[in-house]
Amino acid sequence: MKKLVLGALVAASSFAYTINGTGATFPYPVYKSWIKGFYNATGNKVNYTGTGSGTGIKEVVARHVNFGGSDKPLTPAVLKKAKLYMFPTVVGGITLAYNVPGVNNLKLSEAAIEGIVLGAIQYWDNPLIAKYNPNAKLPHKKITFVHRSDKSGTTFNFTYYLSKMSKIWRKNYGAKKAINWPTDEQGRSIAGKGNFGVSAAIKTNPYSIGYVDYADAVKNKLNLATVQGRDNKFYAPTPANFAKGAAYAGFDPKKDFYKIIAYPKKGYPIIAATFILLPKEAKATDKKVTEFFSYGYDHDEMASKLGYIPLPSSVKAQVKAYWRSHGIAPSK
Repeated sequence: MKKLVLGALVAASSFAYTINGTGATFPYPVYKSWIKGFYNATGNKVNYTGTGSGTGIKEVVARHVNFGGSDKPLTPAVLKKAKLYMFPTVVGGITLAYNVPGVNNLKLSEAAIEGIVLGAIQYWDNPLIAKYNPNAKLPHKKITFVHRSDKSGTTFNFTYYLSKMSKIWRKNYGAKKAINWPTDEQGRSIAGKGNFGVSAAIKTNPYSIGYVDYADAVKNKLNLATVQGRDNKFYAPTPANFAKGAAYAGFDPKKDFYKIIAYPKKGYPIIAATFILLPKEAKATDKKVTEFFSYGYDHDEMASKLGYIPLPSSVKAQVKAYWRSHGIAPSK
């Protein structure tokens, strides 16, 4: 009996495979959860390292990995040149996490956010911050702004939001994966690698504020600001409010799902979709990658538990049709 069981295990393991990916740290918590579940269900191993969207793009373009993760979508023209496929996996929120002793339930208007990132607001008790926080004991302490040190899709989506929200920001800085922040020149910045690095920096530095994905912020038990949306209403960073904004996404498979969704008409304004990039010539391996993400699509509860917004069933159907049309749908 033991020999039969051992033989079955050996046979099963001989059919198991390993695929490797790297890139965006924004979806890392949910990918980690899917990886564990997928392995337990199939015996197939997925390795994914959160190195930042810039690295994810670079490594898959160089064919050093089987798939790349990026929070910055690539245009159809760029995808064609690099010979890549692209599809979204989940939607999530980018929070403004802060560490101000004694201050909870902070509300930040668009004017306050603009002033903080431009370096025009340097102290926590500035009138633009105090206006919507009348009962908070805001200290006369300098604001330390925490940002990413690496090329980051989270940075791209945050600066895209700033570009939509602020004419000054759009004119002078725009949307980029890496940026020289105005607060750097003022000596009031700290840089962290990955969303986890930004979270750790905020947690250990009083009077700091920075942008970080919701899952990492919650994991580190950071205070999160309620922010003013495009419709002038204030939205707390919650999955329900992320979902309100995500409803306006409108992905198009004819454009390889290229879409930047920050600053929607309603709902929490700082949201982002995250994407997977696949080499066009590696169809056999691509089918293994899509098998993994098909598993993820079928386990919305894992994403929801971490505060991500699963893709609507209609978008998932579009993605699966996209896979079939390119011959990269899972074999089973």
